[in-house]
Amino acid sequence: MSLNTTIDKENLPKHLAIIMDGNGRWAKQKGLLRAFGHENGTKSVRTTVESCAKLGIENLTLYAFSTENWNRPKLEVETLMKLLISSLKKELDTLKKNNIRLNAIGNLDLLPSSAKKELLTVIEKTKNNSRMTLTLALSYGSREELLNAVKNISSKVKNNIISQDDIDESIINQHLYTHNLPDVDLVIRTSGEHRISNFLLWQIAYAEFYFTDVLWPDFKETDLYDAIISYQKRERRFGKTSEQIK
Repeated sequence: MSLNTTIDKENLPKHLAIIMDGNGRWAKQKGLLRAFGHENGTKSVRTTVESCAKLGIENLTLYAFSTENWNRPKLEVETLMKLLISSLKKELDTLKKNNIRLNAIGNLDLLPSSAKKELLTVIEKTKNNSRMTLTLALSYGSREELLNAVKNISSKVKNNIISQDDIDESIINQHLYTHNLPDVDLVIRTSGEHRISNFLLWQIAYAEFYFTDVLWPDFKETDLYDAIISYQKRERRFGKTSEQIK
């Protein structure tokens, strides 16, 4: 596949979000423990991050660990947290080399102290990078995010910091974890599942969706290109008619 002839560099999603699904099933199909699936999934993360940076995508958000994932078996959660720490240490040089800034959203206070410390360290060391923002959604749940936004806005109204009449979409955006990110243009979900799983519910209001049966550890650069090409063939109307867009 020729990148230059198939992907329009002028029509890239400004914000791509990916629900990385299928690590466990990938491992099960091979008769391996789920941990091996998660470990192999990190290779797809690196490939996808570098490919997005090469294409010129400005914002990439990866659904790495949801609030609901805390309910998984204790050993699997511990394995995922250890993998997070090791991946952050291992990929710091890659982020620096590719001029990528790391960001994180979610209830980060729930992370083990060692994982949170490593995460904040890498965020600090990459804060001046400008080629692309890579956001990890960790201990993230969109309903919790929206609930926190409502509470914070209500508190400000109560204390006369803002007026109730001033509340609009902009005010809500300012109180979300993603206040420094644009709305999502394209959501990719791997493994054949067709659901959102409490991911960026506000931010994906007008996003395009691309579902693939490919399990996350098998997700390659060509799979990313296929998703973006599909996105570029679509007409994004944002509530208008085709005639108005033209």
